Amino acid sequence: MTTFPDDMDPELIDRLVNTGGGLLARKMGIEFVEISASHSVARMPVEGNTQVIGLLHGGAHVVLGESLGSVSSAVHAGPGRYAVGIEINATHSRSVTKGWVTATCEALVLGRTLATHQTVVRDEEGRRLSTIRMTNMLRDKER
Repeated sequence: MTTFPDDMDPELIDRLVNTGGGLLARKMGIEFVEISASHSVARMPVEGNTQVIGLLHGGAHVVLGESLGSVSSAVHAGPGRYAVGIEINATHSRSVTKGWVTATCEALVLGRTLATHQTVVRDEEGRRLSTIRMTNMLRDKER
């Protein structure tokens, strides 16, 4: 079960709950554990997300990091606003072939027009697998 901050936009909560974070996140088995602007956590199975030699695909790491960074930025943006990713990068430090990975997303900058988050993905033993940094532009919804 996902925990949300008390002041989070109810429309955003509804979209997250009803879509599971979007079709790609659901296909990859991503489970959101905790969501806020400054700190979010999700987990994802390795099985079903591997590349040809059986390692967790580097792109899967990035999808997990981008999913958390985007949602965290949308929470920070608030009602009537949305987040659009403008930059992402990843450093892969270690590989994994089984089990689950857990991603912890921390805000680096929460500004009026930009939000930057860093997500660290770890294996079940707590070893760092990758680090993803993402910047989102925060925009007003057109009325």
